[in-house]
Amino acid sequence: MPDVVFDACVLSNFALSGSMAILRKWAGGRIFFTEYLYLEILRGIRSGHDDLAEIQTALSVGWLEKIELRTSREKALFEKLTGSLGLGEASGIAIAAGRRMMFASDDLAARRDAEKEGVLLTGTVGILIGAVRRGVIQASEADRILRLMIKNGFYSPVRSLRALE
Repeated sequence: MPDVVFDACVLSNFALSGSMAILRKWAGGRIFFTEYLYLEILRGIRSGHDDLAEIQTALSVGWLEKIELRTSREKALFEKLTGSLGLGEASGIAIAAGRRMMFASDDLAARRDAEKEGVLLTGTVGILIGAVRRGVIQASEADRILRLMIKNGFYSPVRSLRALE
């Protein structure tokens, strides 16, 4: 599986549902987020979403890594994408495109732009389904987590993963 760079929504869904460990097991180790996304997470923590601190814990332990735009191609694509996307999504797509990584996002506009750049995609529901298929969690646990995510504000396209198996 390729390395994965996350946007705020997907990462927040797992943090707010207390299921960050599932991401680590699903990805097989390290996962990434951008410096711009980190600022969004800090803003969320400061506004009272204490469960987002799980992201900081994963960062300090080392299995979640913060990455920055490096190449002129990544920077140019980032600048282009900021015309229609937030900084977190734009930087994630730019890095994923430049380094052949997968991009995890639930944002429709971001997913469309990522597809235009040939970036592999996944999202919250895709990760939960993948975790069930890889034996990381049972389907009933995935549904329980999905319900928690919905309760915390995730607009899910499905209410249960059982129909997708």
